[in-house]
Amino acid sequence: MKSFIINANDAGQRISKFVEKTVPALPSGLLYKSFRLKRIKLNKKRCQPQDRLQEGDLVELYINDEFFGEGRQELTFLKVPDRISVVYEDENILLVDKKPGLVVHEDDDNTPDTLINRILHYLYNKGEYDPENEHSFVPALCNRIDRNTGGIVIAAKNAASLRILNQKVKDRELVKLYLCLVHGVPQPKSATLRDYLRKDSQNNQVRVFSKPVEGGKTIITRYRTLKTNGKLSLLEVDLKTGRTHQIRAHLAYYGHPLVGDTKYGTNAQNKGSGHSYQALYAYKLRFAFQTDAGILSYLDGREFCVEHVPFTDEI
Repeated sequence: MKSFIINANDAGQRISKFVEKTVPALPSGLLYKSFRLKRIKLNKKRCQPQDRLQEGDLVELYINDEFFGEGRQELTFLKVPDRISVVYEDENILLVDKKPGLVVHEDDDNTPDTLINRILHYLYNKGEYDPENEHSFVPALCNRIDRNTGGIVIAAKNAASLRILNQKVKDRELVKLYLCLVHGVPQPKSATLRDYLRKDSQNNQVRVFSKPVEGGKTIITRYRTLKTNGKLSLLEVDLKTGRTHQIRAHLAYYGHPLVGDTKYGTNAQNKGSGHSYQALYAYKLRFAFQTDAGILSYLDGREFCVEHVPFTDEI
């Protein structure tokens, strides 16, 4: 039998979810059988999978030791650098300027050197995260950007902040602005583009259409030209919808692919550009809450920006 006192990061979730995180090797069928057989107890009493946990609750698991694993798990994040570029940090959140080339989570290559592992190492060294003191919570990212795109990524340091930010992202109460360097000079200088995008998962690409198509979703991209030299233009982009590769594909559809983007542009266009990836950066973040944000209410209306975007110097 193992017992757990619920802390602030464990509170608020269903007890079934807590057990899934705490005992990940326990099969789903056996999890719910344990509830029926009273092998999972809440405050010494029988409980139901949907019961919500509160701080200070006692959870007792009468489950075979084999499902808990043996001893302290290897801390993979300690094998990667703890270097991150902090845009903003407080006791609840961390805004990091992710550099192009770094993945946010492990991908098909299973590389341990990811943004989230660097963040965990950083917080571990600061004494703000220790797996030994947590039953089910791990600091997590609230948004993600592609490997070859740079910009602001949000990490939640506690469960309450994670729940709030995940909902705010879903409800589009965060404004994310991008900078990109494109071929040509868009006309007009500012516009809101509305079209339809369909994913081609097999080729990891998307296609844009001017009219509705089967499997297509509406895309809305607002841009304004900040400066141009006649051959290249620097744009600020505000995504009104957040589809896969939306900025890259949408601007390319109108004849202005991103510099360095060979997926939606061409090798001929990018020859000699010096860019090995698309010139795209999520450079600004604004919290624009429309509903109560609880412990994060103090962030409402605040705006954060990365210190420098390299390709802005090319015009």
